[in-house]
Amino acid sequence: MKISTKGRYGLTIMIELGKRYGEGPISLKSIASTYNLSEHYLEQLAGPLRNAGLVKSVRGAYGGYILASEPSKITAGDIIRVLEGPISPVEGIEDEEPVKRKLWEKIRDAVKDVLDSTTIEDLANYEDDGDDTPYMFYI
Repeated sequence: MKISTKGRYGLTIMIELGKRYGEGPISLKSIASTYNLSEHYLEQLAGPLRNAGLVKSVRGAYGGYILASEPSKITAGDIIRVLEGPISPVEGIEDEEPVKRKLWEKIRDAVKDVLDSTTIEDLANYEDDGDDTPYMFYI
């Protein structure tokens, strides 16, 4: 399974909204500017996130987006499923011979476990402690 820019940038949007949760709406323009991303592309991602009930849009001069619920209640898995589709390392697992099917299912379940146990709150509160070891997920 490869996560595309849709999933990566969608997580970026959600993490930024999580960092500023409770402070009011955040514009996609400010997120795009902070990360040097295309505002237009972020707008394309915000639609599915809004339709899925993960974010709410606020109109007006000081409008933007806010999380639809607390950052602790939204997982990375929620976002990836909305933007990337089902989590699966390969297509057609059910057609594989049993020994290979078992392997793919174990990989799928491990990835799902990491994504579903990592919240936006976890990601928003992550701080670099100077250690060069990246944020580690154990599968």
